[in-house]
Amino acid sequence: MLKSDVCIAQKPASKKIIPVKQVTGVDDRAFWVKTMNKMTSPVIFNLAKGTLRQNMPLELAPDYYLPVQQVTYLEAVGRTVAGIAPWLALPDDDSEEGKIRRQLRTALLSGLRNAVDPSSPDYLNFRTESQPLVDAAFLAHGFLRAPKALWEPLDSQTKKRFIEEFKSLRTRKAGYSNWLLFAGITEGFLLKIGEQYDPARIDYAIRKINEWYVGDGWYSDGPRFSMDYYNSFVIQPMLVDLLQVMVEKKLASQGEYEQAVKRMVRHAEFLERIISSEGTYPVFGRSITYRTGAFQALAQVALMEKLPGHIQPAQVRCALTKVMHTMFDGNQN
Repeated sequence: MLKSDVCIAQKPASKKIIPVKQVTGVDDRAFWVKTMNKMTSPVIFNLAKGTLRQNMPLELAPDYYLPVQQVTYLEAVGRTVAGIAPWLALPDDDSEEGKIRRQLRTALLSGLRNAVDPSSPDYLNFRTESQPLVDAAFLAHGFLRAPKALWEPLDSQTKKRFIEEFKSLRTRKAGYSNWLLFAGITEGFLLKIGEQYDPARIDYAIRKINEWYVGDGWYSDGPRFSMDYYNSFVIQPMLVDLLQVMVEKKLASQGEYEQAVKRMVRHAEFLERIISSEGTYPVFGRSITYRTGAFQALAQVALMEKLPGHIQPAQVRCALTKVMHTMFDGNQN
């Protein structure tokens, strides 16, 4: 074999370079909208048609302690509304996203009428069991987040019915934990719309949560600290939004509100840091199946444009997009 032949034999085969498609913020947003639509549309459209109870599958262990048939439908509606409300509050436009938003908002307004209509097959249970304290609170939180989109367009009878249902929750005591905020934020919504409210339930929630602050952006969920994601699932977003109502009504100081925001910003820093480059994050604590709810506080800080200077909005968007791809692309969730 000649030397030139050896050189040719050792020469690596040329590889075809396939350009990698650059993903833009527009692509990320389209993915977010698609994912959100997939999650929320079954709840919203079935509620609008009066078929939520008929079509929603129920899965539970044989020894599961909750009477699911009585409480799970309000759970689905409340958490859907709390999550989607800020997006539904955006103005209409003729984009593909805008068309989806208009469809979902219109359907949700119809569904909310069914939710409190005693003659509807999807009349939701606010009046028995303790669990409705939780899920009514998420619904009230959604109304606080998007009053012009979700509350003001409702007809007067539907509004009156919601007010009666929220007031009916007072027959049950909230647990000595983040549940105090569930009782408080429902009353905070009644305060916001000028209805008779229970100041003790609001005051007690705010006082106890502040007493349970343990430092560095963390609250304890009750007297004993639990290492979990409840600071983001519930505590910090609800506390901040409840205090905002109190400040508007001159029942709390601006300083109290700003302190709560500052603590949530610090907690958001922690959440941003624990997302790995693969879009994974540590699994710890209870209720981990709430999935991306673990990052609600981070998302809210970004929405409020309160991110610290060293964290750019695009960082948060890209990190959460990666989490969502990792979690949902396999279609197993």
